[in-house]
Amino acid sequence: MPAARESLLDAAFAALARRPWSAVRMVDVAAAAGVSRQTLYNEFGSKDGLARALVRREADGYLAGVDRALAGHSDPRDRLTATAEWTTSAARDNALVRAMLTGCWSERLPSPALSAVSSTSAVPAQRRADGPLPSPGDFVALVRDRAVSVLAGPGTPKSDTADLARSCELAVRLALSCVAAPPGEGGVTDLVRSALQRQAG
Repeated sequence: MPAARESLLDAAFAALARRPWSAVRMVDVAAAAGVSRQTLYNEFGSKDGLARALVRREADGYLAGVDRALAGHSDPRDRLTATAEWTTSAARDNALVRAMLTGCWSERLPSPALSAVSSTSAVPAQRRADGPLPSPGDFVALVRDRAVSVLAGPGTPKSDTADLARSCELAVRLALSCVAAPPGEGGVTDLVRSALQRQAG
């Protein structure tokens, strides 16, 4: 029931924008999505299951945006700059993405354990959500590795790939520092471009 699942996740996300997660009621999420409460429980099993699924969806959405940023330019520095810009804008606009990238979960948000939980769900998407959730360090590695796989051409020497991985990780970590402490004029774009220029020099 993918359409109902997405509607329920949309309703949960909208509810979270209006009130703390502790005040979000399953019956209200089901009503907002236009499905029965039983359908909600069939999909997610519990409120904790709904929280894990919501966090998983937002993590996947963030990583899909990383892939789009990396694909949107031909110059490697532009690709990494676009990735850093996406990271800071996604974190600014989405409290769950910000919490996942920084590890700072406010009292308003669900904060599911990052380790896998026992799952008896018959729903494949829920079994995936019940698996391990990425930590801030995992996100750094995921984005770095995605960038390297896009930017390293076939036959790239190992030493060049290692240098590229360092540049990619630097861009990601600069973006995360800008999430935690927003920069002034020029923003993350100038910081990343300047850092990559120095590395290449």
